[in-house]
Amino acid sequence: MERNGTGSSGSRGQAAPRRARPWLCRRQRAASWRLLPLLCLALALPTPARALPPPRHNRTHWLSHSRELLAAANASLHRLKEADTLGFECILEEIDLEDITKNQTNTIQACIAQDPEAGTCLGLERSSFDMSQCLQGIYEDLKAYRAKLKNLSDQKLLATIDDMMRALKPRSSIPQTSVSAGQMSFKERMKLCSIFHAFHIRTVTINRVMNHLSSPESAL
Repeated sequence: MERNGTGSSGSRGQAAPRRARPWLCRRQRAASWRLLPLLCLALALPTPARALPPPRHNRTHWLSHSRELLAAANASLHRLKEADTLGFECILEEIDLEDITKNQTNTIQACIAQDPEAGTCLGLERSSFDMSQCLQGIYEDLKAYRAKLKNLSDQKLLATIDDMMRALKPRSSIPQTSVSAGQMSFKERMKLCSIFHAFHIRTVTINRVMNHLSSPESAL
């Protein structure tokens, strides 16, 4: 009994660990080989080329400026409907709209999905949406319309446009020259009326875009 306890059992107690070591090493090697392809795949994955969206507080800042812009455009529209501002009543139903931004990057092209089935609804949830391009389109719109609307001599409106442009591009430089509407011909004043109404409609679109981008349910 003592021999079985010290001899056979003892030899088995010493041999067991020796038999376990190769089995344990084989498991470790197998686990390492299974992890290696995953590590290689992780290293091979490209980094996302698309920039991270701006912080939510930036979007709230833009939304505040877009609301001020819309309010200023509404106030200016009421003044233009008075005959003594341009020499006639600047009413939408009596003019032909002129979109001076159609040949450039603008809000419609950069922010709205070009989907015939979308109707008049904003199509901001498409996979190809590029926020930086959208903001650039809004900035280019404001820049183009400001260059034309400076002839209105509406300093409140111009200042609001400037504030919105600086919010989008803090280092942008904005010209301050203007010409009195009284120095323009009747044809030029009619064109200015048309451009303003197009601008007013665009401010509504810009405000809707900013409302969407700032909403809690927006995933952009």
